[in-house]
Amino acid sequence: MLKLRAHFGGMLPLFVMGHFSHHVLTTITVPLIPFIRSAFHLDYTQSGLVVSAFTLAYGFGQLPAGWLADRIDPRKLMTVGISGVALAGILVGLSHTFVWMILMLVLMGLLAGGYHPSAPPLISASVRSENMGRSLGFHNIGGGASHFVTPLLAVAIANAWGWRNAYIALGIPTVAFGVVFYILLGRMKARQQANPDPSKTDERAPASTHITRSLVVFLILSTFTAAIINSIISFVPFLMVDHFGVGKEIAAGSLSLIYLAVFWASPLGGWLADRLGSVRVVLAVCLAAGPVIFLLTMLPYGWALGGMLILLGMIVFSRMSASECFIIRRTPAGNRSTILGIYYFTAMEGGGVLTPVVGYLIDRFGFTAAFAIAGGVLLSITLLCSFWLWERRSGSESGGSPDDRLRA
Repeated sequence: MLKLRAHFGGMLPLFVMGHFSHHVLTTITVPLIPFIRSAFHLDYTQSGLVVSAFTLAYGFGQLPAGWLADRIDPRKLMTVGISGVALAGILVGLSHTFVWMILMLVLMGLLAGGYHPSAPPLISASVRSENMGRSLGFHNIGGGASHFVTPLLAVAIANAWGWRNAYIALGIPTVAFGVVFYILLGRMKARQQANPDPSKTDERAPASTHITRSLVVFLILSTFTAAIINSIISFVPFLMVDHFGVGKEIAAGSLSLIYLAVFWASPLGGWLADRLGSVRVVLAVCLAAGPVIFLLTMLPYGWALGGMLILLGMIVFSRMSASECFIIRRTPAGNRSTILGIYYFTAMEGGGVLTPVVGYLIDRFGFTAAFAIAGGVLLSITLLCSFWLWERRSGSESGGSPDDRLRA
C-alpha cells in the first residue's frame, strides 16, 4: 500500500474505497433479479424493465452531475453518489409493491450519477501524467471488487432473510462510510493543496478539430460496447437458470466471475493505454467482445463457460480504464467531468434501452439467437468505427502520449 501511495498519489487508496462503496447498492439488483422475479411474478421483459429503471435513471443522472462537477466541489456529488444511493437502496428494501420498488430504483439511479463524472478528473490531477492510465485502472478495481463481493453477500442475505433485507443490510453501513469519505477526502485534498507536486498530470487540451472527431468516434465505439455488454450481463443469471438449469444462488454468484477480472484487467488496461494508447486497447477488446457474447450460449456449462465469463470481465474493465484515460487526455480540464458525464450517460442509457430489447429477443427467439444478434451487431459497429479511428495515422509524429500520435 505504501508503494501504491508513493507511486500513484496518497489519495488513490481512498478513491478505491469510495468506488467500492458507491457500487455496493448499485450492483445487487441484477444478481437478486431471480428473487425479485419470483416475488412479483415477472416475465423476461418485465425483469428487464426492473434493471432498466435503475440503469436509465443512472444514465440521466450523469449529465447534470458531470456539468455540476466542473463548477462546484465534486466531493459533494461523490458523497451523494455513496450515501444518497445507499439511502435510496434502503427504501428499495422497504418496498412491498412493484411500483414503489421501481420508483425507488429510479431515485437510486439519479443519486448515483454524481460519482463517476467527478472521480477521474480528481484522480488525474493527483497523479503523475505517465501513471494516469494505471491510476484510473487501480481506481476501477474498487468498483469491480464491489461487483465481485457484494453479489455474494446479497445472495447470502437474501437466502437467509429475503431479498429486501439484502438492500437494507448493505445500505446502512454504506451511508455511514459516505460521510467518513467526505471528511477524509477533504482533509487529504487540503494537504495536497498545501504541498503541491509540480510533476502531477498536466492540463494539455486538444488543439485541432480532427482530434474532436476522433473523440466522438471513440465515444461511440466505447459506449455502444458498454451498452451491449451491460444488457447481456443483466441476463446472465437467467441464462444460468433457464438455459443451463442451475440454481438461482449459483446463477447470481456467476456474476462474480465477470467481476473477478477487475483485479488484473483494470490496471492492465490502464498500463497498456499508457504504453500503447487507448485506441489500440479499446479496438482490441471491442473486437473480442462480439465472439465472446456469442460463445456464452454455445459452450457447455462448466470450466469453459466460467472462463468465458472471466474473459467478458477482462473486456469490460480493460475497456473502461483505457476509455477514461483517453477522455481525460483529450478533453480540456474545465470540461472533463462534463464529457465524462456524457460518456457515462450514453453507455448507461444505451444499456437501459437495450436490456428490455434483449429480453424481448430472448422471449421471442431464445438465448442463443438473442446473444448471437447482440454479438453480431457489436462486431459490426466495432469494424465500422475502426475504419474511422485508423483512417489516418501519423506515426512519424513525436511527443505526447501514444494516442497523441493517432489521428482520425
